[in-house]
Amino acid sequence: MPDDLPDHHVLDLSGPWRTALDPDGVGEHERWYRPSVLDAVATRELTLPGSVQEQGFGDPVTLETPWTGLVVDRSFYEDERYAPYREDGNVSVPFWLQPHTYYRGAVWFQRTVDVPPDWAGRRVVLHLERVHWESVVWLDDRRTGPQRSLSTPHRHDLGELEPGRHVLTLRIDNRTVVDVGPNAHSVSDHTQGNWNGVVGELRLEAVPPVTIRRVTVVPDVARRSARVRVDLAGGPLGIGHGSVTVSARRFNVPGEHVPPPVTASYDSDGAQELTDHPRDLGERGMTGSGGHLDVDLPLGADAQTWDEFHPALYEVTVELLATVRDRRDHDTRRTTFGLREVGVRGTQVTVNDRPTFLRGTLESAVWPLTGYPPTEVEPWRRVLRTVRAHGLNLVRFHSWCPPEAAFTAADLEGVLLQVEGPVWANQGAALGEGRPVDRFLHEETERILEAYGNHPSFVAMAHGNEPAGRDVEFLGAWVAHFRRLDPRRLWTSAAGWPAIPENDFDNVPDPRLHRWEEGLASRLNATPPQTESDHSAFVTAGARPVVSHEVGQWCAYPDFQEASKYTGLMQPRNSGIFADFLRRSGMADQAEEFLHASGRLQLLCYKEEVETALRTPGFAGFHLLGLNDFPGQGTALVGVLDAFWDEKPYATATEFARFCGPVVPLARLPRRTLRTDEAFSFDVQVAHFGPGVLDAEVSWRVEDTAGSQLAGGVLSRGEVPDGNDARLGTVTLEPGWSERTRQVRLVVRVRTSGGTVHENDWSLWVYAPVPDPEPEVTRTADVEEALRLTAAGATVLLTPDPARVRTEVELGFTPVFWNTAWTRNQAPHTLGITHDPGHPLFAGFPSQGHTDWQWWDLLHGAKALVLDGLPTGLRPLVQPIDTWFSARRLGVLLEARVGAGRLVVCTLTLDDSPAATAFRRSLLAYVAGDAFAPATELTPDEVRAVLAPV
Repeated sequence: MPDDLPDHHVLDLSGPWRTALDPDGVGEHERWYRPSVLDAVATRELTLPGSVQEQGFGDPVTLETPWTGLVVDRSFYEDERYAPYREDGNVSVPFWLQPHTYYRGAVWFQRTVDVPPDWAGRRVVLHLERVHWESVVWLDDRRTGPQRSLSTPHRHDLGELEPGRHVLTLRIDNRTVVDVGPNAHSVSDHTQGNWNGVVGELRLEAVPPVTIRRVTVVPDVARRSARVRVDLAGGPLGIGHGSVTVSARRFNVPGEHVPPPVTASYDSDGAQELTDHPRDLGERGMTGSGGHLDVDLPLGADAQTWDEFHPALYEVTVELLATVRDRRDHDTRRTTFGLREVGVRGTQVTVNDRPTFLRGTLESAVWPLTGYPPTEVEPWRRVLRTVRAHGLNLVRFHSWCPPEAAFTAADLEGVLLQVEGPVWANQGAALGEGRPVDRFLHEETERILEAYGNHPSFVAMAHGNEPAGRDVEFLGAWVAHFRRLDPRRLWTSAAGWPAIPENDFDNVPDPRLHRWEEGLASRLNATPPQTESDHSAFVTAGARPVVSHEVGQWCAYPDFQEASKYTGLMQPRNSGIFADFLRRSGMADQAEEFLHASGRLQLLCYKEEVETALRTPGFAGFHLLGLNDFPGQGTALVGVLDAFWDEKPYATATEFARFCGPVVPLARLPRRTLRTDEAFSFDVQVAHFGPGVLDAEVSWRVEDTAGSQLAGGVLSRGEVPDGNDARLGTVTLEPGWSERTRQVRLVVRVRTSGGTVHENDWSLWVYAPVPDPEPEVTRTADVEEALRLTAAGATVLLTPDPARVRTEVELGFTPVFWNTAWTRNQAPHTLGITHDPGHPLFAGFPSQGHTDWQWWDLLHGAKALVLDGLPTGLRPLVQPIDTWFSARRLGVLLEARVGAGRLVVCTLTLDDSPAATAFRRSLLAYVAGDAFAPATELTPDEVRAVLAPV
């Protein structure tokens, strides 16, 4: 945090700098810090703050570009389909966003500075807010550095300077200084890009000989006070004697009370108030070069606490008056804090002693326009408001730490943050083996705490993501050390693993609905749809809170319209490749259809993912991966938002927040499809993690698609219990409540005494038990028999044995998990189905044009046919959407003229479940009706090509 200095003691260095690339690292040896030498090197004038790449200084992307990031899928370099994208001068990579200019290596920046006369006798500090990643500084011929923080400002102490003109030179190197892992989001081309430069505040500061080095604020909620711990630093003559005055003001909340300032005096010769720089927040001692004072600051009985619902902030001002050998110095430091305490109660996390359900998403350093994160507050407030609008309350920074602006924005918006060190020690990197990354992590953690530790939004920290190596003992010691150093937040070893006793909470990949390599055995693919399951067995088996790691990862099809937003450094050439693949397959006109249909399936999977967590008593929370798309790691389109945090066409924040938020009505449904002659019962539950007492009426209703109520009632009136343990009642619908086949919607409403409404809803499908029609349609499972019959002019429904259908496509209910390239083609390979809901086929089977829960029985065990060799005019009646890497034309239900007859091929599961029975009846009725008139003709060999038995 920078010193609060008057303007005449600060020199802004933003503007033009002479710049030279040093890819071979020869600049220091050749003394490029001397202007006459740098003049002899090919240079350009670039602007700082900024990066060299965004200003077009560097190299074009080639096949030899030395990317920072692991490429799991090597097909780009080997597959003939990618040959057009490997051509010199037109390389397009499919595994991440591609910068228009690439550079990896050292860069030199140089300019002159004029040191004012009134800076005499003061130390001069160069402040570089965000550097990627190592900085070395020369003032004239004098070298300082290096500094290597990826998370906090680089501050180079240049000492006392002679007034007048000087040459200031920076050498910034973005190569791998320490092996933190090639995929760590702090450095990788998977995310922000491996940029080179300086962003944010760039200035010289003239600081007094005795200064406030650090202000640490430790809130005490019970006493409505704070302990303000002030570190002092002095020059060769020490810190002398003087006083520190601490005051506070309300920052963003109303109230007239202003706590009185508190003054503490000190004397470096032994006054009681003075201590040394503490190793943690409780130790005391003495050193000769500095001191430490504890000042207790009462805030008043009406002091307001900070949380997600009421983010009340206070600004603390610390003023130092110091005298050293008759010279008086003055320094001021300001910091913002909140009266907030975070803790653990059993298996849940608490904020200010109230259970809090963590509903998080990731921020993975994806900033497509610049390639680096913003250092201004407003862009971060926009992101965090979007997070809040979707009902989430936490952002996890995956293997990186954001700039100060992100913390400030989160403080103001009431968003909780999980911060991580800039480490993903995997894929060749490792922890606990004595490598440089071990020491770097400790140093970086200390820097993060010093720079951002007062922010109330900073509630949790992990070392980084998914470590490898001998990490358990190392991380256990890391957690224990830093919890002792700073207990103001919760500590966990890592995002992903290991779950160790030292953790305050475990952030692990269990439980969730789809695990790595689980494929078609995951719950949503392997078991019929219901909303009764939860994670109770996992939670009760543990001793600590569990926040499930990177849940969801449900994909949607690329939105090719998004490409127009990429007006900066990063280019969506990966998206361009996928658009080409779709066009070559003859389906370019279906791009928007694929996006919408896959997106609606993605949304319903996220709904069940989130509700399963909210249904679980004692559960601590989850982190989505993520609310927005991750354009790296093979292109992971897992968000209901795009890479710019903008809504996609198929979902809104309002819709998402119905099932994700501090107060969410829940229904425990034993199934999603039923018959009109069956009774149907379900329990109602409310996950209440909102502020204070919830006095409300809880009601339910069933309505048709036009909004007309079919049934309803009130379950309870009065106080809704905190948490999610209680069930508020059971509802039973007697047989005959719906007299015909239709889709209906169950709505549960919580209406508070103040008029606030929380609603959630679930689609159900009810089917009337009518007999199958008896049209003149021949059914067979044998391909050759079907061809003989159509040759004779028959109408044939071919339902081949799924086990004998030749296909390499694994079809499930859910969409692709993460993406098929990064997961090495894990199942399922599709993104749901699409169809025309107005087609006569669906007269007896209500559907909305995309996968929904009534399709589960039909899709379970079904096989997707690859239709690429068939006429381009053939569009299946029900069409699975292939992964964008393959863009194959697929079908599970198609019709065609074959010979003198007509053929319907159905590879869906037509069993006796209510939904499958209704679909079969609707299909037979369509085939027997006048609307059945296949437009495309197939030859017997074309039929055999896609249906020949294995």
